[in-house]
Amino acid sequence: MIPMPENLPHPQLTKNTEIVLRKRYLRKDVDGEIQETPRELFWRVASAIAGQESNHKRSSRKVEELACDFYELMTSWKFLPNSPTLMNAGTELGQLSACFVLPVGDSIEEIFDAVKHAAMIHKSGGGTGFSFSRLRPSKSRVGSTGGVASGPVSFLRIFNTATEQIKQGGTRRGANMGILRVDHPDILEFIRAKEKEGEFNNFNLSVGLTEAFMQAVEQDEGYDLFMPGTGEVKERLRARDVFDLLVKKAWQSGDPGIVFLDRINRDNPTPEQGEIESTNPCGEQPLLPYEACNLGSVNLALFHVPGHNGEADPAQNGIDWPELRRVVHLSVRFLDNVIDASRFPLERIEQTVRNNRKIGLGVMGFADLLYELGVAYDSEQGIRLAERVMGFVQEEGHKASAMLARERGAFPAYPQSVYAGRKKGPYRNATVTTIAPTGTLSIIAGCSSGVEPLFALCFTRNILDGERLVEVNQYFEAALAEAGIAGHEIMESVLATGSIQDMDFLPAELRRIFVTAMDIAPLWHLRMQAAFQRHTDNAVSKTVNLPNTATEQDIYDIYWTAYKEGCKGVTVYRDGCRSMQVLATGEGQKKMDDGAAPASRYVSSVRKRPDIVQGFTQKVQTGLGAMYLTVNEVDGEPFEVFATIGKSGRSITAKAEAIGRLVSLALRSGVHVRDVVAQIKGIGGEHPVFRGKGLLLSIPDAIAWVLEKRYLKNEHVPGEVNNLEGQRCPECGEALVFQEGCLICPACGFSRCC
Repeated sequence: MIPMPENLPHPQLTKNTEIVLRKRYLRKDVDGEIQETPRELFWRVASAIAGQESNHKRSSRKVEELACDFYELMTSWKFLPNSPTLMNAGTELGQLSACFVLPVGDSIEEIFDAVKHAAMIHKSGGGTGFSFSRLRPSKSRVGSTGGVASGPVSFLRIFNTATEQIKQGGTRRGANMGILRVDHPDILEFIRAKEKEGEFNNFNLSVGLTEAFMQAVEQDEGYDLFMPGTGEVKERLRARDVFDLLVKKAWQSGDPGIVFLDRINRDNPTPEQGEIESTNPCGEQPLLPYEACNLGSVNLALFHVPGHNGEADPAQNGIDWPELRRVVHLSVRFLDNVIDASRFPLERIEQTVRNNRKIGLGVMGFADLLYELGVAYDSEQGIRLAERVMGFVQEEGHKASAMLARERGAFPAYPQSVYAGRKKGPYRNATVTTIAPTGTLSIIAGCSSGVEPLFALCFTRNILDGERLVEVNQYFEAALAEAGIAGHEIMESVLATGSIQDMDFLPAELRRIFVTAMDIAPLWHLRMQAAFQRHTDNAVSKTVNLPNTATEQDIYDIYWTAYKEGCKGVTVYRDGCRSMQVLATGEGQKKMDDGAAPASRYVSSVRKRPDIVQGFTQKVQTGLGAMYLTVNEVDGEPFEVFATIGKSGRSITAKAEAIGRLVSLALRSGVHVRDVVAQIKGIGGEHPVFRGKGLLLSIPDAIAWVLEKRYLKNEHVPGEVNNLEGQRCPECGEALVFQEGCLICPACGFSRCC
């Protein structure tokens, strides 16, 4: 490692940055004790990556100077590489790539080789994508044994179970993408694979759509299902029925998503090496079998030049284009060096990676940049800004790759690539740009995630011992102060919903600019994704957020627009769609749903109330007044709850009574108090109040507080609602946010696929 300069400045850390670095990135010994400072972490990474420069005799940069430049690049928060690079650069493990795709062949040996290789990748911090399209369908004959094949979905369950046991980099479970072609005979079973909540919870699933299929949908025709390997036509289905089923399941649970395989392969820079079958877990990085890619993101929020808001074209003078050019060129050099610094889990992967040298430079902080420029996300001006910024990153990224090719040589597969045929390049890298999710990285950098809008302008963050601190988007806070309307009462109101769209007392221009994910109409989400896709080599990680009231037709329109607009895939999420478990109808269900709601059953066994019960009554001060909560017990356990607040006849009194009755019904039906607390804890309200070191957000939150204090004294129960996914972070208890294909905790950086 290059010696650290004595005058190397310490990075300026926010409290959030420090927490995330300590929890996930700083090196630890066998006892879990932290062994490096943030300054040492970033120098470790900078020096390890800059050290690769010595491999290139014609390099224009000196190693020591480049290491300092890389250090400044990261600690200024203008660029950050993907998490495996931050975790592993300069360490014995040395696996620096985030994205891998592994083939799944149609034999037991090949299947379990893929399971083993995936476990190795997950252990080192990478995510894996698989296509299960080569596997023969269920109930088909196995020639070697005379037995019957179990099919892709059955083997998908094996991969999911294996992932459950392996933690990425020792900190979290691995993430996977599972793809099946729409013309595979088991496609209907695959589309329904996540009907039951909790199934395949370590996988994102996507259906690989073909041009032939989409044309059949458009023309209302049938299409063929083919046997893998032989190409024999197995069955014929009506394309619109399958498309409608895709829409229905996405409406119910958000899964599966869709990817357009033919479109991805039209942009495959090395088609002679075979077809691209799958992507990484969040869908933004299509890769060949046994290929990997390392990613990094530029923080656009830090390239704003103040004083140009409200102009017809604020981007003209409102963005520091020369500095953005410098950062893009330096970032491309950084990512190319990562390839040489990385150790790969398989020799086959190393060969493919070094042959193609794919990198994925993307952006984060886009929503913050829009706020700074005074431009609404859901506006024509916002779309134009996206195209202009990403077009610039794409153009300069390719120039940087061409400059590296002159210094170091083109990627080895260049002569057989599409670039050579079109007389473009030569380039050092087969691909240069990717829009990746940046959940944890954006917390470190203190900016908005990827190209997503903000999920909330104001939210609570759990710190220690149940203490909750209110966090406000810095640009929103500054805009309120500039308008002379900042105040504690306003922040409490924003905290309840995260949005200001219903606050008519705020200036209309403020409400127009400071929109959040759920304020934005779905087609604007889609148009923004398409705008970035037009200037991205690979693909774009983006979630089209929908209100709970969205219809299946809304999702149909989104899928069809994504196809027409040139996207390479799309993920939708309807707010609250996973809050209830759907019980599948089983073997007796018709092959194609007829449009009716899925069949379900409810079993109830409510215990009778004894004539005499004992309990207690506790007074709790809420934002709506004093609440008197009576909890009666049977055998020392809570049996029923009565909540009284205010005078009889008031609406709030009725709501408190209703909540008490429903909690009582759950307790008397055998639901454990822990599960009751998990469901109602953290529900937001209009008037939160402080209680000790924490906040009581609402009447249900107050009931949860009493039950937890009384019956769950030694447990920390994370709440389960008041967020898009209906779940809370298993590590810190804060609300999880669904975006970019993953559940992300904005408080501590935890993330997982769904």
